[in-house]
Amino acid sequence: MHRIILISFLVVLVACSQEHSHKDKMVFRYNESAGVSSLDPAYSRNLENIWVCNMLYNGLVTIGDDLNVYPAITKHWTIDSTGTHYTFHLRNDVFFHDNKAFREGKGRRVVAQDFIYSFNRILNPKVSSPGIWVFGNLRSEKPFRAEGDSILHIYLDRPFPPFLGLLGMKYCSVLPKEGIEKYGEEFRSNPVGTGPFKFNFWIENTQISLLKNENYFEKDSAGKSLPYLDAVAVSFIPDMGSAYLDFMKGNFDLMSGLHSSYSDELLTPNGALNDLYKDQIRLEKHPFLKTDYFGFNTETETAWQNPELRKAVNYAIDRESMVRYLRNNVFEPANGGFIPKGMPGHITDAGYTYRPDTVRAILIRQGYPNGKGLPVLTLSTTSDYKDLCEYAQHQLGEFGIEMEVNVLPASSHRELVSQGKLEFFRKSWLADYPDDENFMALFYSENKAPSGPNYTRYDLPQFDSLYNAALSTTDPKVRSALYAEMDSLVMTEAPVVPLYYDMVMRFVQKNVSGLDKNPMNILDLRRVKIE
Repeated sequence: MHRIILISFLVVLVACSQEHSHKDKMVFRYNESAGVSSLDPAYSRNLENIWVCNMLYNGLVTIGDDLNVYPAITKHWTIDSTGTHYTFHLRNDVFFHDNKAFREGKGRRVVAQDFIYSFNRILNPKVSSPGIWVFGNLRSEKPFRAEGDSILHIYLDRPFPPFLGLLGMKYCSVLPKEGIEKYGEEFRSNPVGTGPFKFNFWIENTQISLLKNENYFEKDSAGKSLPYLDAVAVSFIPDMGSAYLDFMKGNFDLMSGLHSSYSDELLTPNGALNDLYKDQIRLEKHPFLKTDYFGFNTETETAWQNPELRKAVNYAIDRESMVRYLRNNVFEPANGGFIPKGMPGHITDAGYTYRPDTVRAILIRQGYPNGKGLPVLTLSTTSDYKDLCEYAQHQLGEFGIEMEVNVLPASSHRELVSQGKLEFFRKSWLADYPDDENFMALFYSENKAPSGPNYTRYDLPQFDSLYNAALSTTDPKVRSALYAEMDSLVMTEAPVVPLYYDMVMRFVQKNVSGLDKNPMNILDLRRVKIE
């Protein structure tokens, strides 16, 4: 009966389209057009799942807006001189949400053994978590050990400096054994965590409702308990145009991303918010650790195995014009290599700019004057990026380089890229964790897809040597220099055509404050208020 009352209460709150409060309650509302597939952090591989899981769960550590690693459930940690033994000292004031999975429905305190259970669950092949790779560097025998309730030991088989950042991913959230045993596969829709919000209800394809966790352990600088919000409501309107209209009516507090259905209405040609809406909403944008690119399959037996010809393609694309005319000038042209702005290893002059004379000279030197004799290059993409690919098609055509655009369903495109069956493809890479290694891993020979993210099948011993050297040192400056050198080497070999560095774009109602500026585009509502 109590649960029915709570559900009814939230439905009434969300139904009040023009008001954010019901009496003294603050409800934050946003739409997720892509939907949410699971509230189990073991399957938090995409942003729509990650956003909700970030409200429901905590891990040992968290990633700050400055991309540094900070304590969460751990108070502090140490790493031994070998770089393979991590010791975490846990807080003693973190409790799981109240849930009928526990005795008398009261959530119990989190202990070290809960992390061991949660991590082993990710490693269990029967769970089939896409996050299993996070623990790829564990030692084979007894990688986890609890010392009492408050100390957790983790052992790696070799040093891996980005490991702390990996532990900040939602895959590594702590879960109670009781919750998994009670709900089984239905844990996806009956989540039990420790986060700032607790689960209320989920009407699939309609709405998710979360309530404030009154027992949350974090406090603000003044000693006030977080979060400030009383509830969060996530809607699932698939049509972006309809969601935009609802946002403009005030039915949503946040609209994330830029879509063609409203981009020209809201933004000026220079990417600023249209003056007509400055009194109603505000635009928040900052660098997003994401690079959009075209990738060559370097194992394809064609002329495009030649790095010089791949360079010609890089020089033939005017990224500034592409961003200006196709993306409202809100993204950064990728002239600085594959590692995006905001990362330590980013180099502003590592990549390519538009150089028509250089393109023509390369084609002549390689025996293809004006593109004569070159085989047709087939670029595969999905419908969302057709305009981008047709723009590139036109630009290459100006130099006699013939390119066809092959539009595929997203699932087919993803599978064919992974299997190495596409000659040239559009792709993007979003940082899973804030380390340059995350981007350079796409070119390490041992990571060739489908076992890893090396979709271009790039294979160069010199690169691999630099990559391994970076993993063997813990000095951040040395590592950043090595990754910058790797990126320069990748640009010289040109297995990819970096297009632009993405930006986090958030349209927010004027009465909302406290939103973070996270370069990984994680939604953090702990300190958000609605006036």
